[in-house]
Amino acid sequence: MVDLSTRYMGLSLKNPLVVASSSLTGTVDGVRRCAEAGAGAVVLKSLFEEQILAETGKMADSADGMYGGEGLEYLQGYGIELGPRDYLQLVQDAKRAVEIPVIASLNCVSSQRWADYAEKLQSAGADAIELNVALMPTDAGQSSEEVENRYYRVLHEVKSKVDIPVAMKIGPYFSSFAHFAQHLCADRQEAPPFTVGWCGPGETGGRIVWRGADALVLFNRFYQFDIDIDRLELKAGNPYSDSSEIHTPLRWISFLYGRVDADLAATTGIHTGQDAVKQLLAGAQVVQLCSTLYQHGLERIGEIRQQLSDWMQQKGFDSLDRFRGRLSRSHSDQPESFERLQYIKLFVGID
Repeated sequence: MVDLSTRYMGLSLKNPLVVASSSLTGTVDGVRRCAEAGAGAVVLKSLFEEQILAETGKMADSADGMYGGEGLEYLQGYGIELGPRDYLQLVQDAKRAVEIPVIASLNCVSSQRWADYAEKLQSAGADAIELNVALMPTDAGQSSEEVENRYYRVLHEVKSKVDIPVAMKIGPYFSSFAHFAQHLCADRQEAPPFTVGWCGPGETGGRIVWRGADALVLFNRFYQFDIDIDRLELKAGNPYSDSSEIHTPLRWISFLYGRVDADLAATTGIHTGQDAVKQLLAGAQVVQLCSTLYQHGLERIGEIRQQLSDWMQQKGFDSLDRFRGRLSRSHSDQPESFERLQYIKLFVGID
């Protein structure tokens, strides 16, 4: 027998398979079915900033030209129908329905109002919060420092209001991702790398107490862009990932394992037990499943769990900690040159 249990952000999970934020976890029945299928935890479908703005009546003031009149009306109606009040009820009902950890999800763009809603989610019983900060840095007038500061502000304001764990789900588009990740995860008693415009509960003794993220979820899968060459118009790309997309999160989890003071969660491209094993070997604490569940059904959770268990038995590992991070960069005997040597072997043919 092998032990698949693990801890994620201080939470006890019976296995490392987490259902990612999606419509699969947007109802109490959906959460219950995920738990019955064998998930170790669930991340609820995200509450979007536009929904909060719609419910608070501030959509028009905050849209800032992003949406036209028809789009604005749609978002306002969407927010009223599926807004924060319903979301708080979903958290409460989901917690009563299942015994596995229930992680709330906030899809952030700005730092305004998020701290207050995070506090409400904590009061509703959420075990943790995942901040899904989906900023695509396409504005040429915005520096990399300004982009990073938006992430820091969101995290700082939320962590200043809640005591439950907070994960940051982010994309890979940073000029120095390792540096950025270390800053996100570090606890320190010093001014954070941005100017705080208010005196909040995180300030003490004239200095800001910076509380880092409890986990990084790598990586956000942004909206897929495509072009219809017959109709000469834009169209949506494939909404589902496949196993070929595992490589970017695999690389960065391997690089960051043991180098950041936070748990690492792998997401995007995890479709099989073999994919899950790879991420755990790289250093992931948990793996998040989404596209494969849409394509194969929730029974896929049990299949991946069995594949993971079978592999562990075959290799003689009785627990996840026996092999987690074994193939991370920090465990390499040539950490500085490993990537370069593999590149040379592949493209030059040197053995």
